[in-house]
Amino acid sequence: MVSVVCLVALLVIQVYANIRRPMADPDGDYVSISSALLLHPKPTVVSDTVVSGLSFVIDSLCVVRDPQSSLDAFFSELDRLNMGVDTVVSIVHLGDSHIQAGFFSGRTMRLMQEQFGNAGRGWIAPFKITKTNEPDDYFISSIVKDWTSGRCIQYPPKCPLGPGGIGLQTVSPFVNFDIAIAPKNGVGYEFNQVVLYRGEKSMPMLPSGSLGDSVDVYRGHEPIVPGVVTDTFRIDCLTDSFQLQSTRRKEGTDLLLPAESFNNLYYGFSLTNGGSGILYHSIGVNGAMFVNYTDESYVKKLAMLNPSLLIISLGTNETFGRRFSSAEFAGQIKTFLSLVKKQMPRTAILLTTPPECSKRVWVNKKRTYIRNDNTERAAKAILNVAEEEGLACWDLFTATGGKDSSKKWFAGKWMSRDRVHFSRDGYVEQGTLLFKALMNLKIEKEKDIFLAGN
Repeated sequence: MVSVVCLVALLVIQVYANIRRPMADPDGDYVSISSALLLHPKPTVVSDTVVSGLSFVIDSLCVVRDPQSSLDAFFSELDRLNMGVDTVVSIVHLGDSHIQAGFFSGRTMRLMQEQFGNAGRGWIAPFKITKTNEPDDYFISSIVKDWTSGRCIQYPPKCPLGPGGIGLQTVSPFVNFDIAIAPKNGVGYEFNQVVLYRGEKSMPMLPSGSLGDSVDVYRGHEPIVPGVVTDTFRIDCLTDSFQLQSTRRKEGTDLLLPAESFNNLYYGFSLTNGGSGILYHSIGVNGAMFVNYTDESYVKKLAMLNPSLLIISLGTNETFGRRFSSAEFAGQIKTFLSLVKKQMPRTAILLTTPPECSKRVWVNKKRTYIRNDNTERAAKAILNVAEEEGLACWDLFTATGGKDSSKKWFAGKWMSRDRVHFSRDGYVEQGTLLFKALMNLKIEKEKDIFLAGN
């Protein structure tokens, strides 16, 4: 620890000795982590308060593996934020029920934004309208009751899907959405811009309520990708709530179009505040597996969010298959990755391994739980794929205790009663560890660059 502090101090001295003021290239870009560091007087430091409460966490393993330096471009973008460059860096965290709940990814989002700036809440989806659980920092409601909901885990989905892996469709001649940031859990996520993602034949929306006159509306007319149109609403102040209602009025006229001419399909929203910093889109669907997202039309929609970093936290659900095969699982990962690389060639990818969990069995007519051995096999398969594909990987399975660690998670009340999911506090711990692992890698790279230059 002392050596790290000394290196950090030397780096600060070196920068101040050689650089009097930041200088950008003619286009305002800093294309490498080394150039960013030379222009940035403050090296990355993880606060001492960002520590895990888990006694069995192996701190030395809390680091992202990236032997091919695939995250360097992403780290350079973070350095630009630290230098005060007015820009937004988007992250998409894709996963299953561990992510849909919002506690794991929400913790990482908060910590990233505390370190590099808060550009807004990012992607929000109307999960409660589809009668499933929703993150606790926002609310989306509607007076419409007759919704058909599609999810990526359905085969085929009951309606087309958007970037969030879900879709909502209704035959109602009127549609409304009320968006609100939760007063306690959503503190800091007030917004002044809302982007609505909808089907191209859906009724467009207009602002309603008290903010109606203070909103500029930019309606999308052509799909950005097949099947998806975006409408943008810019508000002249920060707000924690927003109301939208549909319109059948033909734009620029008083003509009302017939309700049956619309196919009302809506996907979700993105909330921003106009500031620079991290925009962290959390996308999870209960029960999701790699194969559920492996569809080129879906990946094109996901690419609309333009992530600099795509974090993929999947693998738990696959391990409950009766004939789990590491080779088959690895093949599924690679197939999905091939679509991501095709549609998002400039996006850095971070794979994460699933933590250990248990599975329920019956012994002598009594229900009991045994270790799910497949989670360890799945973790090894993900690590192997990451190495073969030249991608970064964070081994959550090993960092949080490895084999038999689920017993400790459950005994400490970090896991829920089903011994697959985690308590809110357990997910918060995982989110903290992910942030720390990313920052530990960034610090190591900064040290290497410093040592190479001396």
